[in-house]
Amino acid sequence: MVDKLPDNLRGRDLLSLHDFTAEEIMQMLDLADDLKARQKKKDPHQYLQGKTLGMIFQKSSTRTRVSFEVGIYQLGGQALFLSSLDIQLGRGESVADTARVLSRFVDGIMIRTFAQSDVEELARYSDVPVINGLTDLLHPCQILADLQTIREKKGRLAGLKLAYVGDGNNIAHSLLFGCAKTGINISVASPDSYKPNERIVALAREDAALTGAKIEILTVPAEAVKGADVVVTDVWASMGQEAEQQERARVFAGYQVNEELVSHAAKGFIFLHCLPAHRGEEVSTGIIDGLHSVVWDEAENRLHAQKAVMALLM
Repeated sequence: MVDKLPDNLRGRDLLSLHDFTAEEIMQMLDLADDLKARQKKKDPHQYLQGKTLGMIFQKSSTRTRVSFEVGIYQLGGQALFLSSLDIQLGRGESVADTARVLSRFVDGIMIRTFAQSDVEELARYSDVPVINGLTDLLHPCQILADLQTIREKKGRLAGLKLAYVGDGNNIAHSLLFGCAKTGINISVASPDSYKPNERIVALAREDAALTGAKIEILTVPAEAVKGADVVVTDVWASMGQEAEQQERARVFAGYQVNEELVSHAAKGFIFLHCLPAHRGEEVSTGIIDGLHSVVWDEAENRLHAQKAVMALLM
């Protein structure tokens, strides 16, 4: 059990996993495991007693809000929920001024929003750590929870193969970084017009060169899933893309994670989904509710991974 936390990450922002070394990511995961064990034993771990986290939500969420709010409470602090209706951000006050003001009131800021540039600007002008709770480009907190879950179930990270099937979205982008940093081989299968951002892929390849991880960007799901230890998918139309739902359903029709597709995976594969899931669309009911699914452990680990982030950064 950790009694005193290290200070090497104190004051840092979590904008992207690409910004952290492999050792720093493992430090977060190790602390997440420790905090999870302590929580299960009802062992107090109030590292952030008296501290306040400002939570800006321009995109609504179940898991992000509850896990951060409960997490800061378990660490001895408190959360302040700020929706787009509660603050002036986006209604006349600039991101920079919002950062300057909130920095005088709170000890850390979590933001869940649309543009990655807004999170980066918030961090640039904030005097307290800023945590990316999700943008259209990246979702680092989710992938820390995914990595924690994979290590729990598989006993290791380096050398495993992860297959992501679906839209080359924020989950795919952060998985590319997370896998590359920790030595997981990753194969992404997406339709041609929905492949991951090329700049993200290039940066992930730079990270992979340091760990030996292999990165494949494919179009055929069965090729990506072949021999995979971990199979991951996400909704075909994310928040803000509702108008594209019908077109995306047509394009992604062959990208459902179902019993036939996972027959190409390793025998003991595990299935991950960041949720919410649309059963019968991106994943079959038999897979998400089946023996290989660990999505509920994955959802729980959002709490523990984010507690580790807050404890180390704030």
